[in-house]
Amino acid sequence: MSLKRAHGDIQPGLKWGPFTLRIPGIHVDLTPSTHLQGGLLLLATGGATAPLLVQYFGVSFDIAWTVMLVMFFWVFAQTFLFGDVYSAGGIAAGLPLTIVFLDSLTPGPEAVRAMIAITLVVSALFLFFGLSRLGERFNRMVPGPLKAGIIMGAAVAAFRSELGRLDSMPLTLVTAWAVVLTLMFSVPFARLPNTRLKTLVGANAMLVAFIVAGVVGLVSGELEFTIEWGFFVPPLGATLDALAPWSVGMPSWDMILTATPIGVMLYILAFGDLLVADTLLHEADDARGDEKIDIDLTRSHYVLAIRNLAQMVTAGPLVMLHGPIWTGVQVFLIERYKKGRQVMDSIFTGTTNFYLMAIPLGLLMPVLGLITPMLPVALSVTIILTGFACAFVAMAMVHDNVERGVVLTIGMLTATLGPAWGISAGLILCAVLLGRRGLPGDADDKTPESPAPDSKATVDAS
Repeated sequence: MSLKRAHGDIQPGLKWGPFTLRIPGIHVDLTPSTHLQGGLLLLATGGATAPLLVQYFGVSFDIAWTVMLVMFFWVFAQTFLFGDVYSAGGIAAGLPLTIVFLDSLTPGPEAVRAMIAITLVVSALFLFFGLSRLGERFNRMVPGPLKAGIIMGAAVAAFRSELGRLDSMPLTLVTAWAVVLTLMFSVPFARLPNTRLKTLVGANAMLVAFIVAGVVGLVSGELEFTIEWGFFVPPLGATLDALAPWSVGMPSWDMILTATPIGVMLYILAFGDLLVADTLLHEADDARGDEKIDIDLTRSHYVLAIRNLAQMVTAGPLVMLHGPIWTGVQVFLIERYKKGRQVMDSIFTGTTNFYLMAIPLGLLMPVLGLITPMLPVALSVTIILTGFACAFVAMAMVHDNVERGVVLTIGMLTATLGPAWGISAGLILCAVLLGRRGLPGDADDKTPESPAPDSKATVDAS
């Protein structure tokens, strides 16, 4: 049993600076029923970007999977080591934009240095806006149509990348897309009676899509599963030799300057994720009076900077950077949390137990044999969901045909020519075509949309 808190207090832990260490089994209850589901889902969705590391960084799958295992540690660290309350994830909406950026580079060390540059820019922004506490003011200064255009750029880039991948396994991918979009967004499915089966299937839409697509892929011959016994031994030395900054070299100032526009975009998307997370957690806090949920935006900025920098020096950079929240898991855990202390003692009980077994499971060769062939499918589902959700959120943020045209133009330029073009052209279009509505600091005050929904899509699929 974990240490018990007094009614209405913050969950106990060991304070260190602005952070709090909570050891599973001591400060947080263990709930084994969550371990397998959470571990497998994190391996499949979080590990989905491993093929991108192979493609763009020119490394072996063993090295790519080692990077993923280190990523799982830093994802888990957000909860148990730093004491941040969110269900950690990645900046999913930024992934299509990052892919567009990497497509213009030579795979190998050049692409690795480019991702190091992006990581440094985003981490510096997290640190600056955390220390200065100016993040919310900066978010308000970005014109609403420009934010919508950035999100639309992620949508366009997502669909372009996945349509290009369709020839490799058409039946498997189309099946996965159809199942997950139906379960998550279908109006007829939502109108079905709320049976236990519907609730179970809807809550595990991505897992169901993976299973159905796996069966279709196996039957059609597009997927092949090879099960081996034993344990995966991560080649940490070879990973650092291939991807660490001191091995491939630091990016040039020109590269950092080139990476700055996409870094700014990623920060905007991540800050929106923080606002979404705060909205969800305030609802959870209102639902229960036995625990005070400790939400601290400044601490979260520090944590995100540390996670990304620590990832870079312990296993090399990621293609999808560390972000604040995995929205689907956060919503799932909060709904359980609202049912009372007898179901989930603390909000940290959910996050800690959901992530706890990802690394141990990821070291088992039989599990790897099942998951590895599905990683391209998991990646495709993640990107398609991101694109679909980003598209409808971007369109919901605009209010007339001129704004829709501006948003689509910014999105197309961002996805085809890059973030620098998207931001530059977007600022000009907002000023020329929208007048005062498109000026920094004015758009959000004059439109009914709040900052939180503009990134709801950024992590719905992460």
